[in-house]
Amino acid sequence: MDLGIQGKTAVVTGGAGGMGRHITRMLLEEGVQVVMVDISKDALDDAVAWLPDGLPKPLTVPCDLSTDAAARELAATVKDLAGEVDILVSGAGITGATGAFHEISDDDWIEAINTNLLSAVRVTRAFLPSLRQGGWGRIVYINSEDAVQPYDDELPYCASKAGLLSFARGLARAYADDGLLINSVSPAFVETPMTDKMMEKRADENDTSFDEAIESFLTEERPYMELGRRGKPEEVAAVVVFLCSALASFVNGANYRVDSGSVATL
Repeated sequence: MDLGIQGKTAVVTGGAGGMGRHITRMLLEEGVQVVMVDISKDALDDAVAWLPDGLPKPLTVPCDLSTDAAARELAATVKDLAGEVDILVSGAGITGATGAFHEISDDDWIEAINTNLLSAVRVTRAFLPSLRQGGWGRIVYINSEDAVQPYDDELPYCASKAGLLSFARGLARAYADDGLLINSVSPAFVETPMTDKMMEKRADENDTSFDEAIESFLTEERPYMELGRRGKPEEVAAVVVFLCSALASFVNGANYRVDSGSVATL
């Protein structure tokens, strides 16, 4: 199926992560020029090496999006390397501090909000002039089920993702007249290094195997994930790339849940 984005240019932040590299791969397969952005050069090099042979190589730019100056420098670097940007996939994020609310500090809250919400704000602001040109553009934010179904042991993460969802929805109203369509994708419990660490910690705490930790987590913490397994990053990437495509020309301000039914409300 032709997604109508051959020759477009995309920036993928969090590009070296489990979902980011699959999003990059699928965009490359559609003939998109991709700039992968992540905080670690080594992680970016590993992600590029992971990509199948025969695909064009993405450009890579290491960047820590914790400051506005860094985001603006990134945009200038990308313009020099790749020209104007048509697509932005904002996927940089962390789990942050977990545990009882009364044990989580201000610094823990600030870290989660700075990484999960404000990095998206900064990178959007930096690339917005480019994205508004030409009457065609796409932004997709990688969100989480936690944005609408918070868990009491992940409150900084949940609040930061709820803020990101609200930001994306409001932004979608602001720039539709420029042909810029803005949407979110909210996965639940996908096979990524982030959830691997969660399950390794759970296995250690409960003195079980990794697979047993996943099984008990699904049963006890995610009972509405009807497929009874973790999601695959490529299952999320497929939805992201659709929203980046010409086929999604009437989708704006939406939040696509890729969660196996995890969110228990309409």
